Amino acid sequence: MRLRNGILLAVTAFSLAACATSAPAASSGDDLTKVVLKVGDQKGSSKALLTAAGLEKAPYKIEWSTFTSGPPLLEAASGGAIDIGGVGNTPPIFAAAANAKIAVVSAAKGNVDSDAVVVPADSPLRTVQDLRGKNIAVAKGSSAHGQILLTLKKAGLSTKDVKLNFLQPADAYAAFTQKRVDAWAIWDPYTSQALLEANGRVLVDGNGTANGYTFQVAGRAALDDPGKAAAIKDYVTRIAKAQKWSDGHRDEWAQAWSNDTGLATTITKAATGRGPDLPVAIDDELIGSEQQLADTFTDDRTLTSKVDFVRFVDKRYAADLDAARSSK
Repeated sequence: MRLRNGILLAVTAFSLAACATSAPAASSGDDLTKVVLKVGDQKGSSKALLTAAGLEKAPYKIEWSTFTSGPPLLEAASGGAIDIGGVGNTPPIFAAAANAKIAVVSAAKGNVDSDAVVVPADSPLRTVQDLRGKNIAVAKGSSAHGQILLTLKKAGLSTKDVKLNFLQPADAYAAFTQKRVDAWAIWDPYTSQALLEANGRVLVDGNGTANGYTFQVAGRAALDDPGKAAAIKDYVTRIAKAQKWSDGHRDEWAQAWSNDTGLATTITKAATGRGPDLPVAIDDELIGSEQQLADTFTDDRTLTSKVDFVRFVDKRYAADLDAARSSK
């Protein structure tokens, strides 16, 4: 599963103004019952996963806000409208380039088969080189944005050789089905939706280019608050345990995902069948891979300055997450 509807395309965002009026945080991490943790989510993601795994009942209150993709979620985290949220591998890089007040606090790694560039089944496009001069739909700053850069680079092309149409998934799905774009760079469940409901086929997937990472990213203000920091520790370990649960209960997770998003179970089962995101350590390999991705954006001049990814990493929960990953 990747963090991110078709019929799910009716995603709406809860008002962030309501988040600003939540109860004050506890002054220490001792009494989590006084803490309100404001969590940014994407439809069919963290809230649905925790509920399906039976891990939704936390000792603190969770206020959920739903976003269409990672970039606006991290903007909210940086501004204090939310405390933490899950995103793909690219949004933290764009946030870091804007010097956002955020930090990656936990990570997972998923399959890269679903990080795909899809085209209509009857498209004449057969290779990445065939994308030259073509219109490609992609969500700006999303994991798919990073994937299309890496895919083009591997083929000896750049974004100067194609026409990127920056569209959120709902608009991109409509453009793809109406053939107003030649290709769509996307992640699951949209990849499965494009293949099963929009007569699409995979032009190229993420094997050999994508790193498959997803992250829980917290706002610096929340990490500086003892009560919220304690709640975040509990929250990220719950997410890690729920991710492990999903691997052994793929059909159950597919049904829960379908119930939450409105997507057909054929789509969610196809997505979960490729394998879920599983918790991993924030180690040198991960940081190096993200730095390489950041440098690709800088080299392409999509970002105007170099990003030092490690500056936006906080490993304070490493021991707790190690325990969660090793637990049965």
